Amino acid sequence: MPRQLKLGAVLFGVGGPGDHDTWRHPEVPLDASTDIRWYVERARQAEAALFDLVFIVDSQFITPDSPPHYLNRLEPLTLLSAVAVQTERIGLVGTLTTSYNSPFNLARRLGSLDLISGGRAGWNVVATGDGGTAANYSRDEHYDYAARYGRALESVRVCQGLWDSYEDDAFAVDKAAEEFVDPSRLHRLDHSGEHFSSVRGPLNISRSPQGRPVIFQAGDSEEGRDLGAEIGEGIFTHAPTLEAGVAFARDIRARAQAKGRDPRHVVVMPGITPVVADTDEEALAIEEARRRDRFERDFPKTLAQFGRPFGWHDFSGYDLDAPFPELGDLGSTSFRTQAERIKAVARDEGLTLRETVLRFTASTPAPFVGSARTVADRIQEWFEAGALDGLNVHVTVPSEFARFTDGVLPLLRARGVVRDAYDSTTLRGHLGLPVPENVHTAARATARPLVPTP
Repeated sequence: MPRQLKLGAVLFGVGGPGDHDTWRHPEVPLDASTDIRWYVERARQAEAALFDLVFIVDSQFITPDSPPHYLNRLEPLTLLSAVAVQTERIGLVGTLTTSYNSPFNLARRLGSLDLISGGRAGWNVVATGDGGTAANYSRDEHYDYAARYGRALESVRVCQGLWDSYEDDAFAVDKAAEEFVDPSRLHRLDHSGEHFSSVRGPLNISRSPQGRPVIFQAGDSEEGRDLGAEIGEGIFTHAPTLEAGVAFARDIRARAQAKGRDPRHVVVMPGITPVVADTDEEALAIEEARRRDRFERDFPKTLAQFGRPFGWHDFSGYDLDAPFPELGDLGSTSFRTQAERIKAVARDEGLTLRETVLRFTASTPAPFVGSARTVADRIQEWFEAGALDGLNVHVTVPSEFARFTDGVLPLLRARGVVRDAYDSTTLRGHLGLPVPENVHTAARATARPLVPTP
């Protein structure tokens, strides 16, 4: 099959990071982040445009300075289960932390969504960075970096083992013989590991038409890239330039291949916020006005959210025009890679606090801004250069999303870059990923003696 662009829709309700004022737009209901009808409508809008998936981000710690959408939003799997019965083809991907969930519970909830949706579930695996989450789970301290990523890898492996509890032919129901399940096709896991000392199994739910949920991962640290290369079938990332995108994609595929995986089974999908208008000039003016508002009228909010990588450190008491403060190891148990990069750049370039905030929160002119043709050309350029396999499009205002679906996608579709019809009913099928064989079925086939040819 020819390579085609994959598409995800990231639903941010009343406004995520950098979008403080989305909730004020007349098209956006004030309860968009908690109104399931809004999510269903956006998912149907994406499905009509033949998107591969909708993606629900999540975190479990907030402060009053968190983005509006973060302050009041639905739990991902509850939300996606409701969307599943109101859609037919689009994939359903939710963020769930491995730091503050048990693998058995994760496996059961995700397996349930996978069955409810007919094989359209995906799991964005996160090793929680917000250290304040620990206090919500009766812990005195957040997990350190090594423990977070160790738990993440082990959680996924346990879940994958649990999803194989039933072989695909286990429920050969025979009413006459009074046999509901073939017990020889049901398997305990009996896992014992570093972070989860005992997970017995089996899981009390069968596999879906796609075998098991698709695993997604996002992380740019060395640990994050290694985890993505180990378990990620879809990789969510950010690529500020074409060159950075190409370098990241090559790196993550090389790491995956080094771990014995087929690099073709790693789908790289950076997030974008396209701005599409009638002309390039109009789109650039819209983008510039948003940037100006963000860093003039909304600077106090921007400064507050700048503290997130440092464990929501409060920077409001510092002199904005003095050199960036010496913070020691602040951020080491939160978003360490981002915090260390900010400190290093500020130190090496002699930046003030104000300059540092602007450097790391001001979006440089985005590459996907312009007329529909300009944006389509740029996407095709990045796609053909290998900077991405797909895009995660941030969705807030419906009419702006429609500018993308109704203006940009038809151009890409005419060029053969984007599909013109669904050819699968599962998320794995959409993404071109194979259905994993049940490990017990594979072992049985390997152990079966060969029958001599007559």
